[in-house]
Amino acid sequence: MKVGLLALQGAVGLHAEAVAACGATPSEVRTPDQLAAIDALILPGGESTTISKLAVDFGLFEPIRQFVNEGGATYGSCAGMIMLASEILDGRSDQQSFGGIDMAVRRNAFGRQVDSFEAPVEIDGVEGGSLNAVFIRAPWVERVGERVEVLGRVTEGPAAGRIVAVRQGNLLATSFHPELTGDLRVHRFFVTMAAERASASTRG
Repeated sequence: MKVGLLALQGAVGLHAEAVAACGATPSEVRTPDQLAAIDALILPGGESTTISKLAVDFGLFEPIRQFVNEGGATYGSCAGMIMLASEILDGRSDQQSFGGIDMAVRRNAFGRQVDSFEAPVEIDGVEGGSLNAVFIRAPWVERVGERVEVLGRVTEGPAAGRIVAVRQGNLLATSFHPELTGDLRVHRFFVTMAAERASASTRG
């Protein structure tokens, strides 16, 4: 299983370490040819408007949108979640996303960098109890479509009840950064999901 990491911005190295620890092969993606050689894709955190602009500049925007919307297994964390949303709230007027998940996501919903925090979040399908989720200028999900599974919500504090983890088919997104904690469970969940998709495609 070769898992691509969109290497335009964000904590690419930490995601790569997590992918390798889960038994998959990480591969940085900066060109369409590199994208064509992977089995699954991770969109890391960063700044969503910058990622959108760089993806266009590197000739990756349309190829990634096609990969996502044709069922390629993709995981987006924080800004990556925004890039997978069908609707972006509080975004720039010219901001684009790859789409794929029928949801409305609000940028910087939890506040500025100084408002970053950690909180326990339980994820449906991820065993072992709650994760220690790290939120940095994080988005949250305000609306989901019928095909979207809500996997996790904030359970404590003023943002209790807000949606922070979702799945639609082969697409997974979280508001938080699992690569920062050393807890591999979200990455394992994604790698397993991607392997099942690849196996189904082979059988088909």
